[in-house]
Formats: sequence, C-alpha cells, structure tokens
Amino acid sequence: MTGEMTVIAMGVHVIDVLARPVEAIPEGQGGALVEEIRITPAGSAGGTAVTLAKLGARVRSAGAIGADALGDVMIELLQRYDVDTSLLVRRDGVQTSASVLPIRPDGSRPAFHVVGANAAYGPDAVDWDALAAATHLHLGGPEFMGGESAAQILSFAREKGVVTSADILAPGDQAAMILDWIAPAFEHLDYLLPNDEQVLGLTGAADLVEGSRALLERGVGCVAATRGPDGAVVVTAEGVEEVPAFEDEVLDTTGCGDSFSAGFLRGLSLGADRREAAVLGCAAAALVAQGLGSDHGDFDLASAQAFAAQTPTRA
Repeated sequence: MTGEMTVIAMGVHVIDVLARPVEAIPEGQGGALVEEIRITPAGSAGGTAVTLAKLGARVRSAGAIGADALGDVMIELLQRYDVDTSLLVRRDGVQTSASVLPIRPDGSRPAFHVVGANAAYGPDAVDWDALAAATHLHLGGPEFMGGESAAQILSFAREKGVVTSADILAPGDQAAMILDWIAPAFEHLDYLLPNDEQVLGLTGAADLVEGSRALLERGVGCVAATRGPDGAVVVTAEGVEEVPAFEDEVLDTTGCGDSFSAGFLRGLSLGADRREAAVLGCAAAALVAQGLGSDHGDFDLASAQAFAAQTPTRA
C-alpha cells in the first residue's frame, strides 16, 4: 500500500557532540562560553533514520557500533525516536564513531571525526531476512565497506523488490579518490543522494547536471543532489528538475543532507513524483537547520508538509 514504508538505514552511525556558537578554537588551555552543547545521533544512516522516523516510516538501523558507552548512548538516542536498533552490531576493541562539531555563527562547521566501528560493517553482519522484508534500503556511506560489498547487499535488496538508495560521506575534495572503490554499487541504486560538491568531485564534471548525468551513465537510476542554500536538483534519464530551498533562518547545517534524503525517500513512498519528493526533502532539511544537531525539531509528516506549503522559497 502506498505510504507504508519499512526502511533499513544501513551503514554510518555517528554520535555528534555539538557546541554553538564557536567563532574560534581557544589557544593553549584557553576557554570560551557557548550558548548550547548537545549530543545527537547522526551519520548518513543514523541521521537519516531519525528524520524518516519523524516522518512516519518504520525504521530499523543497521550498522556497527562499539561495545562502549557511546554505543549505549547511540542506542538510547535512536530509540527515543522509535527507531528499531536490533540490527546494530556491537564490536569489541573499537569505539563507536563520533564527531565533535564546533558550529560557527553562520551555521557552518568544521569537524573532528573518529571513523571507529563504521569501518567494521559489511555483508557478514547483514540480517538478510530483515532486508528482504523491508520496502526500502538506504545505505549511508558505502565507501566504508567498498563497492563490491555494497553491491552484494544492494543487488540482494533489488532482487527482493526493495527500493535502494545511498548517500556518500566523503567530502567533495576527496570524492574522486573513492570513485573506483564504490562504483560497483552504482548499477544497483535506484537513487543516489549526494551533495553538489560530491557529484563534482566524483565525476570531475564542470557543472552539477553534467556530473549527475555521468553517474546515470554508470548505472544509477536517479541522482537527487542537494545544493545547500540553492535547494536540490533531481536528474534522471527523462530530464532535470530544480527545487529551490526554503527561506528560513539557519542555525546549524549539520544533518541537513541526511534530512533531505529522508524527506525525499518518504515523499516517494507516499506516491509523490520526484520533484514533489524533493520539496519534502528540502522542507525536512530546513526544519532541521533551525536548531542544533541532526535530530533537531519535533516535526512530523503533517507539519513538514504544512511547512512546505506555507513557507516561501529562496527562488
């Protein structure tokens, strides 16, 4: 039935510790007062899982976390949003992945990151029966397991009628280095959900549409790429749709890409066309950007749709 969505958010799960506003890192043993510090579930699988759950999907997180206190925190935080954590595996001798994010006054931020247990997940840890029972598989950070392993998981999902999507984690200036590593996964993806810098980095293209079409030629069914304050572009073999971002105050951009992915996929599950789904994705991203962290906001599907209908766009 259209609207029913059981999604496995598989791959990168990160604990974020965020502080704002941070204009500079104090030198030596200096200190500075900030307005807010939060700890949140995040990552291209974990952050997407949270927003999908808010939007009414049944969500199961799958990935690797450490047998440590941060892993306990990850499970507790995800469960607050009714995300099923039973598919998370715990690894001894490696910590749960984590980031420390000092948020600048304009909402941008550098990151201090530990890969940790995210590098310890692959096909050997997959619950294949659970995957076959899902309607959607979203793979966050396929570069951590490699394209061959990702292809094994994605192709199985496709054979079972599961809609497949992925988002990479590598920044644009590093994306070219992982292209051959993750390329085997492309032909098994219905949707690739990168940002504009990642598309250009992966392909070496001169513009976003050209780069997206290059990814289609490698087998991706659809590229829905975010463009920060410029919204998103959806590229398929049939054409190009540009969707503007919403006019809204940005406090923190952390998790906006993951929230776009969640809104886009949820929109499709509800029967929306790709442009309408991207509008819901941009709305979810804008709502998350209003506060600190990937899990900001108590919105649900109805309020996200109302926000999209009532809020002016930037273009």
